[in-house]
Amino acid sequence: MKKMEPRLLAILLVALSYPALVESLVRHYKFSVVVKNTTKLCATKSVITVNGKFPGPKLYAREDDTVIVRVTNHVKQNVTIHWHGVRQFRTGWADGPAYITQCPIQPGQNYIYNFTLAGQRGTLLWHAHITWLRATVHGVIVILPKRGIPYPFPKPDHEKIIILGEWWKADVDAVVNRATQSGLPPNVSDAHTINGFPGPVPGCSSQGTYTLHVESGKTYLLRIINAAVNDELFFIIAGHNLTIVEVDASYIKPFETNTIFISPGQTTNALLTANQDVGKYLIAVSPFMDAPIGIDNLTTFGTLRYKGTPAYPKTILTSIPPQNATPIANVFTDSLRSLNSKKYPAQVPLTVDHSLLFTLSVGVNPCATCVNGSKLVSDFNNNSFVLPTTALLQAHYYNIKGVYTDDFPANPPIPFNYTGNPPANNQTNNGTRVYRLAFNSTVQVVLQGTTMIAPENHPTHMHGYNFFVVGKGLGNFDPEKDPKKFNLIDPVERNTVGVPSAGWTAIRFKADNPGVWFLHCHLEVHTTWGLKMVFIVDNGKGPNESLLPPPADLPVC
Repeated sequence: MKKMEPRLLAILLVALSYPALVESLVRHYKFSVVVKNTTKLCATKSVITVNGKFPGPKLYAREDDTVIVRVTNHVKQNVTIHWHGVRQFRTGWADGPAYITQCPIQPGQNYIYNFTLAGQRGTLLWHAHITWLRATVHGVIVILPKRGIPYPFPKPDHEKIIILGEWWKADVDAVVNRATQSGLPPNVSDAHTINGFPGPVPGCSSQGTYTLHVESGKTYLLRIINAAVNDELFFIIAGHNLTIVEVDASYIKPFETNTIFISPGQTTNALLTANQDVGKYLIAVSPFMDAPIGIDNLTTFGTLRYKGTPAYPKTILTSIPPQNATPIANVFTDSLRSLNSKKYPAQVPLTVDHSLLFTLSVGVNPCATCVNGSKLVSDFNNNSFVLPTTALLQAHYYNIKGVYTDDFPANPPIPFNYTGNPPANNQTNNGTRVYRLAFNSTVQVVLQGTTMIAPENHPTHMHGYNFFVVGKGLGNFDPEKDPKKFNLIDPVERNTVGVPSAGWTAIRFKADNPGVWFLHCHLEVHTTWGLKMVFIVDNGKGPNESLLPPPADLPVC
């Protein structure tokens, strides 16, 4: 065979590579953070929004696309945006949590977030990640499969986005500041919302109700996001079952249910088939809390309405789970299994280099200026995390001393009966402590709930990674017996997982993403109180296993 001329060979190689070059796009978005007067619950207040919208703008892309978002801060507060669930492989500078991976975007300044959606497809969310700003600064991220790649479930006729949230009549900053000064829990929200609509509530029935319009015989992919600040929620559509096909942008083995359970920061994709009689059906969003803790206990209502429904139909109702319906929540979470197919394998670490046990607790620390001389705090392994004034990623990258210590305990410093009678001393340590991991090491974290102050379900979110939920249980984790029951075949893959009240959850991941990564409770009240910690994952070998240099416009503190 004749040897091909070099020039022809070069042209052939370019031609062969061209489809790959055009497969992925660069998608540009502009986010302007602005104040907007908004009326809900028969009261008007100024809120901080992106582009004047609540919820904020939708971000659409495809798997492997690069996303560039210019965020300009036109308000008087500092701002950051977190792309919740995006892996941010080697691009930790774009992750967003204030003082963890970046200094905030100051008033009048802007910052360009630049990241690639590598190997991800499904539904995620974006939200502010400083103080409680995410109450009104949040929106959806829709990651479509690559062109020509079908969903691993029947193709829906249409897609609908449903964002669940919370609304306070009062200024949210004022609510948080008042609680911080008093040392007591903040006031709960006044309503839940569906796509920004609170629906009818006591004392105000005219502020708009969300309507999901459907057509008989059609199938809809519902992209459901819990963007609430502090409340875990049930979601029900009267008379209709839902087929769950994905959570946290990870495909799962489909299963049918009439009730979805979803925690703050979690996403759920469900297929809805419009197969009932033409009419108007109630949508109910109600809170879950199985501990004696105050929450917004109002149920928010929307409606599903079939095309051709008469003008004033009777609404078909549904039963609403009790607030403490732990069995219903468990049935849902226990049904989640990774697809674990040839195309979408569940790559669960089978060996563990770091076996960690983190307790999640609420404690009480002295506070001379607080109402009772003390304040409520929260902690991992008895350490209430203190946010630094220099972003940790910068301190790590530039080796700046004195910002943090890498001595976060792998186990509780003083073991106790975590779910029995709590110890008398409920005071915590305070510090900016991190746990260091070598690149590609495998990690198991058992998140152990406690009965300190009150047992409570903690939805826990990890930045920069998906993890596999290999086990959960009630009571104290038993390191001898419980691992024998772990699911290492098809455990669900998530970025946010609940730790049951007075129980535990075990997760595993491979530390293959260098950088500084936040782990925290996604109930904002607990994050504020200190229920957060940080993993530092060191660089591996060579540039492809190393953190990229910081961008030129990285904000300064």
